[in-house]
Amino acid sequence: DYVVVKMIPDNRLPPRHLHAVLTAKTFAVIKWESPYDSPDQDMLYAVAVKDLVRKTDKIYKVKTRNSTVEYTIKKLEPGGKYHVIVQLGNMSKESSMKINTVPLSAPDALKIITENDHILLFWKSLALKESNFNESRGYEIHMFDSLMNITAYLGNTTENFFKVSNLKIGHNYSFTVQARCLYSGQMCGEPATLLYDELGTGEDSSASRGGSSTDVAAIVVPILFLLLVALAIGFVVLYMRHRRLQNSFTAFANSHYSSRLGSAIFSSGDDLGDEDDEAPMITGFSDDVPMVIA
Repeated sequence: DYVVVKMIPDNRLPPRHLHAVLTAKTFAVIKWESPYDSPDQDMLYAVAVKDLVRKTDKIYKVKTRNSTVEYTIKKLEPGGKYHVIVQLGNMSKESSMKINTVPLSAPDALKIITENDHILLFWKSLALKESNFNESRGYEIHMFDSLMNITAYLGNTTENFFKVSNLKIGHNYSFTVQARCLYSGQMCGEPATLLYDELGTGEDSSASRGGSSTDVAAIVVPILFLLLVALAIGFVVLYMRHRRLQNSFTAFANSHYSSRLGSAIFSSGDDLGDEDDEAPMITGFSDDVPMVIA
């Protein structure tokens, strides 16, 4: 024996299993399940998004009969903090969660150029890879003195360089450059960090690990290339001399080849010299002596 029991749906229950599927820079994908399985009618949800930085609220409405609901929250800001609340339209119990969007990337190619009494920080424009970044927002620069264990805010700029003065000899500094923070320093970009090791002698030091390795590569690679070219030319010269000597010997051997003996005949230098000494020297002919031609 069995009996079928159908429970009366309770619309006062909250949505279940609310969580974030994907969090990007300007949008987030959230997912939840209906308060009960297999809804038999469309359900209206209210999605409230509270901006914890700007202190603003937005409410979106989602109407669906699906047991599992996936929704994309758009028009968010990079590096923002949000509180998301999902509940049925009749203001039933709610489910909530917090979302932090992905901040802007760090500036690329940060390097240091050392001058006489100051240094210059250089980096690539963040607008080259971040469509959501406007140069008018600018960058902010921080400095950390490892010897004094102090972090200082140096200022901000809308340019792609920054001048730093009054550095102390013998101190090691770390510089960070990032997209300028907004709203009390809560919406910042990822920082690009660079170590500057100021030598006690006051000489120019290695400004950047990446920059120094690049400079070394710029010197070593041409030298290696020139060495390879020189070796190749040397091999070509040796090969040509070898071929020329081989051809000369072959021609010399062919000129002394005897077909009757089937081999080449060479005379020593001494024999040649003796024959030259024994042979009479022809000094010329006299006009009084008749020449007979047979």
